[in-house]
Amino acid sequence: MNLENRSAARFKQQAASALKDNNLKTALAKAKDGFVLKRLHAVEDLDEFEAIRAEARKIKDHALSHLDFYLEEFERKVKENGGHVHWAQTPEQACALVMDIVGTEAKQVLKGKSMVSEEMGLNAALEAKGHTVVETDLGEYIIQLAHEPPSHIIAPAVHKTRDQISDLFHGEHPKYGLNERLTEVPDLVNEARQVLREKFLNSDVGITGANFLIAETGSTVIVTNEGNGDLSQILPKVHIVTASIEKVVPTLNDTATLLRLLGRSATGQEMSSYTTFSTGPKRANDHDGPEEFHVVLLDNGRSKVLGSEFQDILRCIKCGACLNHCPVYGAIGGHAYGWVYSGPMGSVLTPLIIGLENSYDLPNACSLNGRCAKVCPMSIPLPDLLRQHRFKAFQRGLTDSRTKLGLKAWAYLVTRPKLYSGLTSLAAKALALLGGSRGVLRKAPLASGWTSVRDLPVPQGQTFQQQWKKASE
Repeated sequence: MNLENRSAARFKQQAASALKDNNLKTALAKAKDGFVLKRLHAVEDLDEFEAIRAEARKIKDHALSHLDFYLEEFERKVKENGGHVHWAQTPEQACALVMDIVGTEAKQVLKGKSMVSEEMGLNAALEAKGHTVVETDLGEYIIQLAHEPPSHIIAPAVHKTRDQISDLFHGEHPKYGLNERLTEVPDLVNEARQVLREKFLNSDVGITGANFLIAETGSTVIVTNEGNGDLSQILPKVHIVTASIEKVVPTLNDTATLLRLLGRSATGQEMSSYTTFSTGPKRANDHDGPEEFHVVLLDNGRSKVLGSEFQDILRCIKCGACLNHCPVYGAIGGHAYGWVYSGPMGSVLTPLIIGLENSYDLPNACSLNGRCAKVCPMSIPLPDLLRQHRFKAFQRGLTDSRTKLGLKAWAYLVTRPKLYSGLTSLAAKALALLGGSRGVLRKAPLASGWTSVRDLPVPQGQTFQQQWKKASE
């Protein structure tokens, strides 16, 4: 797939390309079961999971209903703690604010994982001004070497096989004196640590994301499994947090409730290895920490979602559970979606941010099986929101002409039961005859989207209604 030219408007072509990528199939197959099974066991081990889930929904709904108040309270507390809050309506404004803070003297910038910085296009903006950007999350570091964007919210390099990562390291690391081509996972991790250690010690600015913003204390919270987030914000003189406005929660207790869901839903852990609360810059008696603390808050269309039929998506805590359980994501990975956020939550959020006209295929990349809604820790009705997007796309005339024609034909038939019954009976017999003893078709009229990548199972010669009537006699 040509990632430089990827776009949400080219989803169909990108998905078709992804389906032919054998390395991608291998990588996704290995990752999927791990995420799904670990989450299942973690949830089963917590008897009160559903009660916590219900409480978490109340917390986020309350925060969103009073978002202006809690954002202002968060800003007030950050200032009390000696920090600064900067507001941005657009990604361009957010990048400009970060540039002003970084200044011209800072040469090397550390990055902890931040999906909002991906939304901003921050790395490219920093590099265009002559700054060296170092991604410190292992997954982000891997895709930085590969010159690719993340393909998953919590596992940016999930689409890479071990051999591909080994090739990347062997091509990049000899300049650091690491010439041996390693292939085992622990060895690759240690090699990355050796390279990054020097970067941690010689950077001027650290930029991290935030899983939560706490209005009560003015704290930001970052959750990692590698400790890179801690080092990225403690060692440099300047710490910048990039976050979107819906991340704010009222209190520390509320944050604790959400954290009990986040780790279990994302990686199947009771709690991630590192959960770090940052509250302002270093104080007089602190042994380490940044001298400056800044929070850049990005709106980028989210305030327009408040009060709309799509507000539920703003409860999302970016755990990735919906991606891990989605059969479409599991087949094509994240890059096919063409923008920062992928999977079910991305198919809802992306049209709200970049416009439905630029991404109308994404809401249709769903079988509406409902697994995403079932596993979502914040009880977001993702299939319902995707249907809303589909309805709006049809209303606005964004649906392609073949789909419109198909829908009109379908509407004509289903409003004429006798005609519909007769034609479906004829089709069932014809398909069964064509399928023969194999019971499948390699090719079928009007079904090339299916048969180009898989066989089409055929009926047994009778419609459901005919079989039901026969069984009832």
